[in-house]
Amino acid sequence: MRCAQRISPVCRRHAARAALRRAQLTLARMTTAAIAILIALLFISPAVAQAPEPEARSFRGYIESLRPLALARGVASETFDRALASVAYDVEVARLSRRQPEYGRPVGDYLNAMVAPSRIGGGQKRLAEHRGLLDDIEKTFGVPREVIVAIWGIETSFGANQGGKRVIPSLATLAFHNYKGDFARDELLTALRILQDGHIPPERMIGSWAGAMGQPQFIPSSFMRWAVDFDGDGRRDLWTSVPDVLASIANYLRAHGWQRELPWGFEVIVPEHFDPRKSRGSFREWVTLGFKRADGGNLPTSNVRDGAILFFPSGARGPAFLVTKNFDVIKTYNISDVYALAVLHLADRLRGRPPFAGRWPDGDVQLSREDRMRIQAALAERGFSPSNRQGMIDFDLRDDIRKMQVQFGMTPDGHPTPEFLGRLVGR
Repeated sequence: MRCAQRISPVCRRHAARAALRRAQLTLARMTTAAIAILIALLFISPAVAQAPEPEARSFRGYIESLRPLALARGVASETFDRALASVAYDVEVARLSRRQPEYGRPVGDYLNAMVAPSRIGGGQKRLAEHRGLLDDIEKTFGVPREVIVAIWGIETSFGANQGGKRVIPSLATLAFHNYKGDFARDELLTALRILQDGHIPPERMIGSWAGAMGQPQFIPSSFMRWAVDFDGDGRRDLWTSVPDVLASIANYLRAHGWQRELPWGFEVIVPEHFDPRKSRGSFREWVTLGFKRADGGNLPTSNVRDGAILFFPSGARGPAFLVTKNFDVIKTYNISDVYALAVLHLADRLRGRPPFAGRWPDGDVQLSREDRMRIQAALAERGFSPSNRQGMIDFDLRDDIRKMQVQFGMTPDGHPTPEFLGRLVGR
């Protein structure tokens, strides 16, 4: 039956039946492997899809525009070409860079995940396995082995999960999108210097989508400043050399002010009728006020400089801590109070100390990064001076929050809540 150019419904049905018969015949002739390939192509993940052609052309142009800057920073043309001549735009990295990070996970849930029995067991195994090496690192850098191993465990599960992304394409994609201003571009150029110095070939430079590399998750600039060749092979290998990994973590912490004899802090029992507007004092002052360690031990009252800060991770309803400058040193590794608390609690568990005694409150809501940034902006409008506008809340800002909580008639525990945000912005 011949159909005209303007196809009638009857002709369309005939055409559809014919197409279906041809498809059935084609599938019948295909092997199982071929069908599997066809299905895979139909359902290919968008995460590995290539960039649209116009964007890909712009990306290649951007990469070539970096050549003069790289050469000015001492990167040879051969290194530039080896690393970037065939670098591909990574759609997944671009998508992840646009994701709004959330800080909203309840503290208790986060700690239970980070300081899980499996991680405690894994850390104890590594402490025994690398006892001699850790002896040498402790003597050299003055950082406790348990803290070093705790960071190793939380960052990459002792090297088992280094991120799976090639660092050069990730940073190139982020730089193309001007991620955090010049940050990604500068880290990419620094990564090229690492390649040029022969520490790792490009295909083995593996890390997170944001460019944090190897087992300790150093960004390239941190690698250049603090990575250590502790095994003496002439390379700083943060991907496969356990001596280099552990010594580099220790060197980083020492360089950021870790004090050898200073405890990081303690979970404490807050005395009744205490006024939480007070947030800082010497350990002797805290003892005089009636504070006690939750595990039954004694708070230090001598030979501890600078005192401690009272910290409520989930507000006054939850556990309380007195923390020292070593707590802030851990925050330089990852600017998060709960990250630092997880690292240091895991280190204590590796020493055989008990879990936290306090109960984390039900309904614990941790604000998103966006909401923390709104608090910082609102406090700045009221004359306060936040140290950053990126949602990272330090203890100075918690003291500013206490002052506003007093004005609002709220418990002045320094903990930002949705209610506090609402009052601050006038909702």
